[in-house]
Amino acid sequence: MILRGLLLAGAVLALGATGEVVELPSGQSATHFDTITGEPGPAGLTVRFRFLVPGIARDLARMPATLAQGDMDYLCAEYALPRLADSGPEPAQIVITLMDRPVPFGQPDPEATQFFEAYRPEAGRCIWEGF
Repeated sequence: MILRGLLLAGAVLALGATGEVVELPSGQSATHFDTITGEPGPAGLTVRFRFLVPGIARDLARMPATLAQGDMDYLCAEYALPRLADSGPEPAQIVITLMDRPVPFGQPDPEATQFFEAYRPEAGRCIWEGF
């Protein structure tokens, strides 16, 4: 029983999901899916915060990329930055991902809708870098 509990706790820590729901400026809700810290990005140390936002699905047509941009800016500033202080060295880049369904990191899913934005944390702010 103890081993099973430790294995389950390890799986949650590896996934990094909190299930925390964040209300976005667009009126959508985002659920924290996971945080990826072990994959370097082109700028060096990169922390990726991934969120489920079912309203961005293509077939719903409720969230164009231009509207999602403001939500990703908000998530970087209000969700990601406050969590970096406890995560170790400051990353060179933060990537915010919105996805309409769970997608394993690094695996393509042509049916999924995903938006990505990259930011440089600087002086307590998120500086948009774009891909």
